[in-house]
Amino acid sequence: MRIFSATVLFVVFCSVLARGASPQQASPPQAVPAKPDPASGKLIFERHCSLCHGIDGGGGRGPSLRRPKLSHVADEQSLKGLIENGYPPEMPPAWFLTEEELKNTAAYVFGLGSVPQEKIAGDPAQGRQLYARNGCSSCHRIEGQGSSFAPDLSDVGARRGAAHLRETLRNPAKTMPEDFLLVEAVTTSGQAIRGIRLNEDTFTIQLKDSQSRFYSFRKSELRDLKKLRGETPMPAYASVLSETELDDLIAFLASQRGKP
Repeated sequence: MRIFSATVLFVVFCSVLARGASPQQASPPQAVPAKPDPASGKLIFERHCSLCHGIDGGGGRGPSLRRPKLSHVADEQSLKGLIENGYPPEMPPAWFLTEEELKNTAAYVFGLGSVPQEKIAGDPAQGRQLYARNGCSSCHRIEGQGSSFAPDLSDVGARRGAAHLRETLRNPAKTMPEDFLLVEAVTTSGQAIRGIRLNEDTFTIQLKDSQSRFYSFRKSELRDLKKLRGETPMPAYASVLSETELDDLIAFLASQRGKP
């Protein structure tokens, strides 16, 4: 009887175990992050970024992105953050893009660094002579040589594409930066000083003239203050240089890519 009871208990115990034991439930498969889609990023770039950086990323109001090393970023992740948060005041944040769209856009932009450098017609050596002959160094500086009145051109070939350089040379007023403003201040003694606005607030304004001299004025002490919107001290070379000469000058400027 005792053996029978033990046997029954053993069978019941095994039955309970069988009912309670269930195969180990497999954890749900982890979602594999989708790989960025540069093709989709290209469409977003053309819609939102090309106005400043050019339809092919070659530069415009904003810098060229067709280079192996971009400013302010080291990889796609940091580039995604830059696109999302912007770079004030030049680059607005893309807060309206989703996480996926940000990744796709960053992948496309980062891939532009592997695009072969554009071929430019023209002779850089001839362009260097044209640069010197037309007095460009009286306003611009290359590798420490020249004036600091206008933007430094030491790396202009990395920042701007050939199409933007041509447009600037032909009609510089069309490609002026949004924050550029030429100003003429007339002092109480009648002296007229023309220069580029550096800073301005409600009561004062600071200028830099073509000799790279700096001025600071209290507006209340000026006889006149003219803001020459749309004007630039840079001449339009469309009527000065031939197309061949423009090609040569562009080739020279495009070769200025800064220190490696």
